[in-house]
Order: sequence, then structure tokens, then C-alpha cells
Amino acid sequence: MIRTVVLDVGETLTRDDRYWAAWADWLRVPRHTLSALVGAVVVAGRDNADAIRLLKPGVDIAAEYAAREAAGCGERLDASDLYDDVRPALAALRAAGARVVVAGNQTARAGRLLRALDLPADLVVTSGEWGVAKPDPAFFARVLEVSGAPAGETLYVGDHPANDVFPAHRAGLLTAHLRRGPWGMWWADDPAVQAAADWSVASLYELVALVGE
Repeated sequence: MIRTVVLDVGETLTRDDRYWAAWADWLRVPRHTLSALVGAVVVAGRDNADAIRLLKPGVDIAAEYAAREAAGCGERLDASDLYDDVRPALAALRAAGARVVVAGNQTARAGRLLRALDLPADLVVTSGEWGVAKPDPAFFARVLEVSGAPAGETLYVGDHPANDVFPAHRAGLLTAHLRRGPWGMWWADDPAVQAAADWSVASLYELVALVGE
């Protein structure tokens, strides 16, 4: 039985187009250059931010975030960044009796922007607000604190194997690997991902049937 569904944010609920485009503009490189580097780190199984580090070796990511904010070039997020299935699928999950939690690796500012979208979710929280980020086991301990259900009745949904599927599986949660976005698409058929994920889904609509079971 699945009592709580916890969802990642980037490339699970939101498209990352705006995110990477903003970084490319800030670093003054063509957007396709950064997109290509994102693809390279995806294939290598490396951290997302390594795409930025390849362009600016030794960069302090947190300091760059702060500089962007100070320059008026900080994070932006609105309804146009959401995948089409987000609102109806999350609403259907709640209608089916599931608690819906959004918890991903985002800044505190992103958390405020997400909550301003008034998603059909019981809780929206980010790693920046918790002070711990995936894949740290402490992140998934916090997930279970807010889940309201045991690990075996809590489903974590995400696209990224190293940040979502593997650590959630190690924490004892049920897992669903979402096949969208660069990480979700590239790693969908990897044997290790298939072994760790309880389900592989191509749309958030498929989660509703899982809760129904």
C-alpha cells in the first residue's frame, strides 16, 4: 500500500530549460554549449553542477548563486515551467487518498517560488530549507519525518538515479524512476536502475494507478 508519494522537482515536476538557460546567460556562453555539457555529465553519471564547473573551473556555486541574486538575475519559476501532467496527476493522487509531498534539491528561494504556484500538494520543501541535500541519507530521513507513513508505504519519485532512485532505495522507500529529462531518459534501461526502482514510469499519471493498487 502506498500512503505517501514524495516527488523530486527538476525534470520531475519542472522543466530545467529556464534553469540552464539562465546559467548560460550568466556565464556568457551560448546556451547550446552548456546544454551539451549537461548531456556530457549525464552520460558520465556526474553531478549536475559539473557542467558549470567545466565552464568555470574552481567556481564556487553558492557564491555564484548569490552574485546572480544581487545582480537581479536570480531564479525564476512560474506555471509555464511545470510539465503538463503535474497539476492533474498530483490532484488525482490526493483524490485517491495519498499524501503528496514535494521534496527536491533546490534552494530556499525555489521553495518559495514552488509554494507560490499553489500545487495540489500537502507539503512543498527543498534541500536548501532543510539544510541537507540528496543523496545524503539525512535527506531521506527528513523525507520519512514528513511522510506520515513508514518507509515501505512511502514512494519516492524522481528522474535521477544517483540522487533519487539509489539513495531512496537504500533508505527503504519504494521508488519510481521517471523516464523524462536527460537523466531519466539516459539511465532508464540501466540494469542497476531497473534493479533499484520498484517501478519505471513515463508519466506522473501512472502513479495514480500505483496508489490505487
